[in-house]
Amino acid sequence: MPIDATLFIGIDPSGGRKPFTYAALDQNGKLVALEAGEMEDVLTFLSGVPRAIVAVNSAPRPSKGLVHQDNARQSLSPVRSIGRNLEMRLSEHLLRERGINVSLTPPKKELCANWIQTGFVFYRRIEALGFQPFPTPNTTLQWIETHPHACFCVLLGQNPFSRTALEGRLQRQLVLYEQGLEINDPMDFFEEFTRHKFLRGILPLDKIYSHEELDAIAAAHTAFVAGRHPERTLKVGDPQEGQITLPVTELKEKY
Repeated sequence: MPIDATLFIGIDPSGGRKPFTYAALDQNGKLVALEAGEMEDVLTFLSGVPRAIVAVNSAPRPSKGLVHQDNARQSLSPVRSIGRNLEMRLSEHLLRERGINVSLTPPKKELCANWIQTGFVFYRRIEALGFQPFPTPNTTLQWIETHPHACFCVLLGQNPFSRTALEGRLQRQLVLYEQGLEINDPMDFFEEFTRHKFLRGILPLDKIYSHEELDAIAAAHTAFVAGRHPERTLKVGDPQEGQITLPVTELKEKY
């Protein structure tokens, strides 16, 4: 890969013991990096990349309350509940109305989950490295927001199995593999799944990525599509509040 070629990087900040997982694809969709660590580890990796589009599985800022505003809600379907459930961004409301259960971003930072607050900090840190919102002309470092569960829903055309279950991981890896990414073929798992190994409790789990890794790869795929074929992506929400980019051109009415 040429030293100045663009990398397409997915960042998932919602992990546990190692809170950040990142995946990088080259211009051919080949997985060239897949690691987990602290925020500083990710920033160190990004600081050495001359050209990149980074997709982050988190919101860049709290909600601005557009779901509450009449002028923003005129074209929305009725909100089904009141109170805390309205404390979300417009993008999140639009996806939830279609059956995609994305995480919520309240209007006050202190009301946000810890991992979402960590995401706010991460955006500030990458902007200090020179990353700007995509698409910004004449810049080599750009970021977009995405959401892994929403990505898998729209790629599958339905809600996937649980992300922590083996069948959910296999399903997610298979749909990413079928997008043409050069990642492990999840069907290799079944070639090594023998009666003898199963009876002895030996499973070829090294063939299957963790759910955090799959979320990061899904984000990297979204960055790849946005960078190589922006006409094949969809932005959901309002720009002033934050838009979720998805690797499809339209949404179904219901998932």
